[in-house]
Amino acid sequence: MSYISDQLRQLVRERAINCCEYCRLHQDYHPFTYEVDHILPEKHRGETIEDNLCLTCFECNRFKGSDIGSFDIGTRTFAPLFNPRSMDWSEHFALEGTLIVSLTAIGRVTEFLLRLNNEHRLKARAELVSLGRYPCGPSRL
Repeated sequence: MSYISDQLRQLVRERAINCCEYCRLHQDYHPFTYEVDHILPEKHRGETIEDNLCLTCFECNRFKGSDIGSFDIGTRTFAPLFNPRSMDWSEHFALEGTLIVSLTAIGRVTEFLLRLNNEHRLKARAELVSLGRYPCGPSRL
């Protein structure tokens, strides 16, 4: 595991506006401190540079692990995970109430691997939606 400087961690946090770049939940509404994660894991030769780092909540990061993609049920081909640095969230996902709806193979694979719509996460988002506190960040997140 590589060292990520405090300066680089701060840059990633500020760029993400303290929002998980996968599920779009703000750090203020999560019990665990968000983590700076390698989009392309070091295991797969991912570098510790600004363009390969994103801010993730505990759940997204744990479910993602060192995965880089999976087979999409719709196309029956391999699809990569959503990349917050090079892809627009709204091209791959849409919100229908509290449900994160996948619009593409990349969206489906990401939703599946990161379990974006498991019961616990839907319930937490429902409460935040009712308070007007979800989703967070700009549409690029």
